This record gives sequence, structure tokens and C-alpha cells, in this order.
Amino acid sequence: MTVVLCPGQGAQRPGMGRDFAEAFPSARRVFERADEALGFALSRILWEGTEADVNRTDVCQPGILVVTTAIWTAVRERGLAPADVTAFAGLSLGEYTAHHLAGTLSFEDAVRLTRRRGEAMQAASDACPSGMAAVMGIDLDGCERVCAEVRAAGGVVVVANLNAPGQIVISGENRALASAAEKLTAAGAKRVIPLPVAGAFHSPVMEPARAALAEALAAADFRDPSVPVVSNVTAEPVRTAADARATLARQVTSPVLFEKSLRGLLAAGAAAFAEPGPGRTLAGFVKKIDRALPCTGWDAVADLGGAT
Repeated sequence: MTVVLCPGQGAQRPGMGRDFAEAFPSARRVFERADEALGFALSRILWEGTEADVNRTDVCQPGILVVTTAIWTAVRERGLAPADVTAFAGLSLGEYTAHHLAGTLSFEDAVRLTRRRGEAMQAASDACPSGMAAVMGIDLDGCERVCAEVRAAGGVVVVANLNAPGQIVISGENRALASAAEKLTAAGAKRVIPLPVAGAFHSPVMEPARAALAEALAAADFRDPSVPVVSNVTAEPVRTAADARATLARQVTSPVLFEKSLRGLLAAGAAAFAEPGPGRTLAGFVKKIDRALPCTGWDAVADLGGAT
């Protein structure tokens, strides 16, 4: 039983996916369809833009979905896709890619939704100076306790991502983040590292984005996925169009339960993982749970057929 993992924001880099577009006409067509759906040349920004251009939330979110889809298209064309895919999962933004690959969303709808998601999240970030930080060397209970103390004093800060063992990310207003970092260090955290993101994703700061995205999701055509897609919000399999729409609407303000998702998949019988798309972040999360777990990754044309 193999699970396909789709990367999220942070995996982007200038030039990503260009080698697949040059090597596979089918992959190039994926980029062309994205440009047509959006009405501008996203592919040109991804391939010719600066790091700052590609890191823009409204660019990298549809960009990562498009690159992952193009890579998966090439993998399938080469006959390398696992025959026993029993579920898809994605990290935050990657959940949209997972739903597209599972047949819940058309490619064009998925591209437009991730563009709208990026725009809405950027707007919410611009309206409230905020951010995220990775916390090392303290357990979840300690992190939750400190965040609660800061909230009691009037700040907004929450645990936003539980990605893998030792991988906790907090999210909130800048002042509250600074206060939480100071308290976490005093409580024994080894490091609190600010992350290069536009704002406080997966926190109450994103409520305006949730409302805007809910409207876009309501207008999109959803179908029941061909195989389950594990939700970041519940860490449970999504099997219907209605549940897919509902969980995606909640996702931008809810914690990402990725480690719980992986452990649930393993308990259900997953024995291998595959990660098409830029970077190897999710393979790294899998290895933090069990280094013996096989995880095949395709980040560049040269990786086709390679395994980690």
C-alpha cells in the first residue's frame, strides 16, 4: 500500500519543473494549461523570475501544484507510478494537489483555487503583521502552555503545524510571536526560528482568508475522490466531495496535523510513500517517524526511478 504525498509552501524554488517541461511534452502541456486557466504566464514567473518573485504566496501556491502535477504526469508516462496507491495526502497547500490527483478537483479548478488561496492569505497577512516560527527542543504540551499564556495576555498565537517528531510550528501576530519565543526559550526550548512566510498561516489571523476561500470553494465543482485524501484538519480520510469542500474551507485557520496523518496511514497499512514535486521535505518527515520506510521521490528528471 503506497501513499502519494504532495508538498506544500516552502518547497518552491526558481526554475522548478522546467526540466520536466523540456523533457516531456505532456508535462509542458500542464504548464500551458495553468497559464491558460490563470490568464497570465505563471510558467514564465516560475522559470525566469527571481527568488522573491517565486516566493510570493499567490505565485508559489499555484506554482507548486502545477509543478507537482507535471512531475506526476511524467512519472505516470514513464510507467513509474506505484500500482498500489491507496491514499493521497498533502502538506497544507499540497492537500489541493492531492485532491486534484485523486480526481476531486479538475486541474483548472485546482489551479484557480490555489491562486485565490494565495491571494486571500497574502491579503490577510498584509492586514495584520504576523508570521510563523519553528520551535525546537520542547514538547507539544509545553508549547501549548506558552501559547495559552500569551493569548491570555491579549495576543494571538497558536500551534499551527505538527509535521513530524520534533517539528512544531507556531503562528500568530508578530508581538505575540516574539513574546512566545521569549517564554519558550525560558521554558527550555533550544531554538525558536522565524520562518520566511508572509504571515500567520493556520491561525485565527487567516479568518478573512477562510471566508474568501469558502466562497471560491462553494463555486468550484467537487467530485468524490477516486481514493481517499487525508485531511490536514482532521487527519482522517476524506471520501466525499462534500467533506473535501468543508475540510479545505477550514484548513487555512486550523492546525496542520501532518504527523498524525502519517501515523494514521501507517496504522491503516501504508507500507511505502511516494513524493512527486519540488523538494524532499515530506520524505524527511516520513523518515523522522521510521527511517526504514521506503519513500520514492521525484524532484528532477534525473530522479525518475530513484528512491530515497
